[in-house]
Parts: sequence; C-alpha cells; structure tokens
Amino acid sequence: DATQTALAKVPNGTVKEAELEKEHGKLMWSFDITTPDSKDITEVEVDAITGTVLAVDKETPEDQAREAAEDAAKQKQNADKD
Repeated sequence: DATQTALAKVPNGTVKEAELEKEHGKLMWSFDITTPDSKDITEVEVDAITGTVLAVDKETPEDQAREAAEDAAKQKQNADKD
C-alpha cells in the first residue's frame, strides 16, 4: 500500500529503492522513484503506520552523490566505534 501511495505522487514513476527506516521517532518507508524523462530522483516518505505521505523531495544526481558520501561516512564512523 505504501508503494502505491508513493507512486501516486510521481506520475510515470518507477521505484528504484525502498527502505523501511526510523527517523525522528517515526517508522516510515522511504522510496526513491525515477521517471523516464529525468535524471532526478523523487524521494517520497510514507508513514509506515498511517500511510500518510510525510515528504516529497526532488534530488539531483549531485544531491544523490552527496547523500551517498554522507551515508558512507556514517557507516565508517559506526564501524570504527565497534
């Protein structure tokens, strides 16, 4: 159901990645959705409990690269602590 809710926000979209995560105390689905006419990704966050759309954000390829680098740095920090 959350997938269909997210796709309704992005006409002609295809889910590239879906992740169940907890942010700010809320359990949510985060969907990265691509469209055939753009290199941008639309990220749609859907509340996993209520099915409410929490956010819709466009990410350029540059935004995606920066986010991937930040995630890699966080994973390295966590690995260094263990």
